[in-house]
Amino acid sequence: MYNDILVPTDGSPAADAAVEHAVTLADRFDATLHALYVVDATAYSAIEAGTDIVAEALETEGEDAVSRIAEAADDAELPVIESVTSGTAYRSILEYADDNDIDMIVMGTHGRRGLDRYLLGSVTERVVRSANQPVLTVRDRGEDADEE
Repeated sequence: MYNDILVPTDGSPAADAAVEHAVTLADRFDATLHALYVVDATAYSAIEAGTDIVAEALETEGEDAVSRIAEAADDAELPVIESVTSGTAYRSILEYADDNDIDMIVMGTHGRRGLDRYLLGSVTERVVRSANQPVLTVRDRGEDADEE
């Protein structure tokens, strides 16, 4: 039923919570796990000086985030494909899913916080509304405490 499962990550606790579910599903269905981090250059396009430094730092953060997913997959003896790309987050996730014949997307309900989230909208919401694949959203257990 599910041969390829995509886990987009931004390195947040919500994304980490989704990894646990994705690993369980991939194990259950003997699927390949795809770990994806998108360096969202559009969010930082207004910065005139130092954009290379910011992009490099975000790429390093992305490599660390997908490595954590790969470790979880390795621990469960699952095949994993790691990818760090750049672009608009929700568009890149949807393109990756379509280009790689992804059967299911598993992602956290909230990632980055603050002004970016309110200006750009929720990446998860856009993926849920636009994906051709089923999308499982996972809420970070720590969110309840943050919202009180």
